[in-house]
Amino acid sequence: MVKILFLHPDLGIGGAERLVVDAALAFQKKGHEVAFYTNHHDPTHCFAETRDGTFRVTVVGDWIPRSILGRFKAACAYIRMIYAAAYMAWYIIPNEEPLLIFCDSISLCIPFLKMARGPFRVIFYCHHPDKLLTSEGGILKKLYRAPLNWLEELTTAKADKVLVNSKYTARVYQDAFQSIKDIPDICYPSINTQYFKSTMPKPLKEIVPVGTDKFIFLSINRYERKKNLQLALRAFKHLKHILSEADWNRVHLIMAGGFDPINLENMEHYIELTDLAAELEIDDKITFMKSPKDDEKISLLYNCKALVYTPSNEHFGIVPLEAMYFCKPVIAVNSGGPTETVVNEVTGFLCEPNSKSFATAMSKLVSNPDLIERFGQAGLKRFETNFSFDAFTEQLDGILTRERQIVSEARGVEYEERKKK
Repeated sequence: MVKILFLHPDLGIGGAERLVVDAALAFQKKGHEVAFYTNHHDPTHCFAETRDGTFRVTVVGDWIPRSILGRFKAACAYIRMIYAAAYMAWYIIPNEEPLLIFCDSISLCIPFLKMARGPFRVIFYCHHPDKLLTSEGGILKKLYRAPLNWLEELTTAKADKVLVNSKYTARVYQDAFQSIKDIPDICYPSINTQYFKSTMPKPLKEIVPVGTDKFIFLSINRYERKKNLQLALRAFKHLKHILSEADWNRVHLIMAGGFDPINLENMEHYIELTDLAAELEIDDKITFMKSPKDDEKISLLYNCKALVYTPSNEHFGIVPLEAMYFCKPVIAVNSGGPTETVVNEVTGFLCEPNSKSFATAMSKLVSNPDLIERFGQAGLKRFETNFSFDAFTEQLDGILTRERQIVSEARGVEYEERKKK
């Protein structure tokens, strides 16, 4: 058994958070001791494993503001993580003596973690280069971002091992960080299927006021503009012009997503989407859900007919895997991570990011029930072959074994040097 510490900015609900929780579960499954350190953890807005005692969670630096007058969010996030890393280096690492520190999202914490003494290794999981996630701005924005972007590349190179979530992200990483010559390892995320197996899905009517006879399309994504959720609404409106009146009367779209009440964009975009649904005159056929609980999400996946996944250039996308596990076809944009998980016209459809392309794919599933069954079974088979939790666990365990060997060799060298003295 070894000790592994995780450092993550905000242990809430999202793809990055699901990844680190699943990685911790994978290490724990192999008998290792795991603990989390984070800048923010709200027990009412997090995954169950982080609040039910599965892991020890310690919050550090939540008193530092997230922004200054609504601006400088990136700089504040970096300062919060630097503070947490320095705290760990000074107080935690010397006492707990971890073999591995697993951090993600913000690389500026790495040099501060390495201020601590000891033969531990730092793994950085790069979901996507942060400098590519920010929107373009004027000269002041460029001046503000320039040092942050430079520091991101400089500090990412300080990690002992960098992991990325897809071949797509690996290509983006190498293009974005051209001074870093080491090639990152690809570690596909997975899902905690044990929890899925042990949770009994509820009837849909116990979660949302939708009839059991409805053909349910499901969208699951955080309420963020970059997720292009408007595409799902516009495609659903376009679907009306393709289907017969009888088929149109039985389709329904559920839009469920992570919603943090202290996140201004979440609040603004939720209102934008509900207003758009009213403007398109489809609000009576749309159900919006905020931050469904884990068991509710399982019930939604179990009861829907297909998943509609709208982000373009998504780094990986964990929700399509969850849908494939439940034998549901996935309709996704033909770019980014979904091109590595979804096989077009085998496990679902890869579409251009426009309402006509999505609506056409949706109409094929409504009019052909056999297609749903065939795509669903193929999706489950693909998940079990390429993206199972066991495969994810073994890959992480292999990485840990190699890092442990490096630590052992370092300790041996240190011991020999002491003998010489």
